[in-house]
Amino acid sequence: MRIVVTRRVPEAALVELRALGEVVVSDADRPLTQEELKEAVAGASAIVSMLHDRIDGAVADAAGPQLRVVANVAVGYDNIDVPALAERGVVVTNTPDVLTDATADLTFGLLLALTRRIAEGDRLLRARKPWSFHLGFMLGSGLQGKTLGIIGPGQIGKAVARRAEAFGMQVVYSGRSQPKEDLLRVADVVSLHCPLTPETRHLIDAKALSAMKHTAFLINTTRGPVVDESALADALLANEIAGAGLDVFEREPEVEPRLLELNNVVLTPHLGSATVETRTEMALLAARNVAAVLNGGEPVNPVHR
Repeated sequence: MRIVVTRRVPEAALVELRALGEVVVSDADRPLTQEELKEAVAGASAIVSMLHDRIDGAVADAAGPQLRVVANVAVGYDNIDVPALAERGVVVTNTPDVLTDATADLTFGLLLALTRRIAEGDRLLRARKPWSFHLGFMLGSGLQGKTLGIIGPGQIGKAVARRAEAFGMQVVYSGRSQPKEDLLRVADVVSLHCPLTPETRHLIDAKALSAMKHTAFLINTTRGPVVDESALADALLANEIAGAGLDVFEREPEVEPRLLELNNVVLTPHLGSATVETRTEMALLAARNVAAVLNGGEPVNPVHR
C-alpha cells in the first residue's frame, strides 16, 4: 500500500507508517499547489494531510478508488470536504486532545504578552531606545478580577478557562446555545476557540468588535478566518478595543499589513501546537489512524460527515 505524507512529519510517525507499506513524503518544504497535490497522491491508499492541504473530491479522484483514509494532522478539518470523501468511501480522521494543553498555554502566553506589554517591551530594548524606570512607565493591565469570555467551550477553551481561573479571572462562555452578544459586552478578554465553519467565518466582524469594551482584548488561536482581519485593524486604529493577540490569520501566511505596525498587537506564526512533544504526538496519532483503517479496523479519531 502507498501512503502519501504531504509534508515532513516527525520520524517516529514515519516508522509506524513504514510498517504498513510504501511511504512517500513530499520533498517540497512548503504547501503543495492543488495540481501538485493531485499528482502526489496518485495511487495512494492513505493520505496524511496538513491543515493547509485542500482535500476535496478532485484530490480523492486523483488518488484513485483504492484510497481508504485521509488522516489530517490537526484538530480542525475545515480543509477537507468530508461529505465528498464519504461519498467515495474514504474515512477522514483528525488529531484532537493531544494539542489541548499546548494550545491553551500559547493562548495564555499571548494574553500575558499583550496585557503586560511583554513583546512591546522586548522591541523597545532591542531597538536600543532610551528608557528609565518610573511608576507610569509602560503600564499594562492586570488579570485578577477581570472577565475572560471564551467563544467555543470545547477542550481547548476549557483548558484556557482553567488557566484563567488560576490567575483570578472570572470566566463566561458562548457556544451554540449561548449567544455571543452578552459575552462581548461583559468580557475584558475575548478568546476564540470555535471551529471554522460557514457559520463562524467572520464571526468577529465590525459589528462584534464594536460591541466589545474599549478596554477589551481579543485573542485568536483557532482559525484565522473566524476574525475579519480588516475590520480588526479598523477597530484597533479607532481605539474601539485595547489590543489583539493572534496566532492564526485569515490568509495565512499573509498578515493584514496594518496589524504589523501596531504596538498593541502580538503576533505569532501559528505556534499553538508547536512543542516537540505535541507535534510528535499529533503525527503519531495520525499514523495510528491510518494503521487502524488500513488494517480493517475502526479509526481512533473519525471525523463524521
